Amino acid sequence: MKKIKGFLMLALVVAGTLLAACDDELDIKQAYAFRLETMPVQTRIVRGETAEIRCTLVREGEYDGTRYTIRYFQPDGKGELRMDDRTLFQPNDRYSLTREVFRLYYTSVSSDQQTIDIYVEDNFGQCEQLSFRFNNENEEKE
Repeated sequence: MKKIKGFLMLALVVAGTLLAACDDELDIKQAYAFRLETMPVQTRIVRGETAEIRCTLVREGEYDGTRYTIRYFQPDGKGELRMDDRTLFQPNDRYSLTREVFRLYYTSVSSDQQTIDIYVEDNFGQCEQLSFRFNNENEEKE
């Protein structure tokens, strides 16, 4: 009888400990850090020339509900930025980014120094920004 009482007491202590340690909240990580990697990009460009920017979105983890957008802003110079599917970006408008490997094409339409800032954001508020500077190279060499 003492053995049964001892076993029941031990079982109650173990069960109480297990129940107290359990949490019915499941902790699922949704927001994973990411970065945008590019191949080297030319820095000299002439009016009418197009520079290719090869991009890869590198994620530290994957959550099925994560959505990415891309946008750009041009603080210096004038040009056009297109996605490899021919989508012409308007400055500061958001576009859905559905692939992790993609190309951007920047075409110069001015003879000034040009800068573009590219932003990739996820739906959790994380943002990655890259800047590209292009110096004008005159078509006529002196």
